[in-house]
Amino acid sequence: MKRQGLTILDECTFNHWIAAGFGSGWLPKAPGTWGSLVSLLPGWSILVWGGATGLIIASAIVLIVGCLVCAAVLPTLEEKDPGWIVIDEWAGQWLCLGILAALMGKGGVVVLIAFVAFRLFDIFKPWPISWAETAGPPWWSIMADDVLAGLMGAVSVMAVVQVAAF
Repeated sequence: MKRQGLTILDECTFNHWIAAGFGSGWLPKAPGTWGSLVSLLPGWSILVWGGATGLIIASAIVLIVGCLVCAAVLPTLEEKDPGWIVIDEWAGQWLCLGILAALMGKGGVVVLIAFVAFRLFDIFKPWPISWAETAGPPWWSIMADDVLAGLMGAVSVMAVVQVAAF
């Protein structure tokens, strides 16, 4: 039987827990923002220990894992893209942070800028993010739009930095 969504009190599988960003998507109100914010702690740890390259690789791994868990979880739900699925925010946020850290360093300001840039692109979804949100099967589109938001967030920040340098 398909369900409208999950709460932390519902029965859930390991795949549901991962899809929920290790539970961060079940925090009250604004699950995408919570997912992005919670992802920064392990993201920062990976950045410190594995560098920007390590974080970008981790983002790619989360993209693959996210596709797999979404493909497993979505058939049990009525919604095509429930808000509590935030593993996509983890992948996109880590990609944005990894790219910016590679180009700007690992400072706390970079973490803040990456968070804001990613969230703005994820919330407003300009083209081609809005296109990616509906392209392909739901397990792919859920992940693809956030990865694209992370990439566009990083590119936009770097463009602003370049213009400001002149």
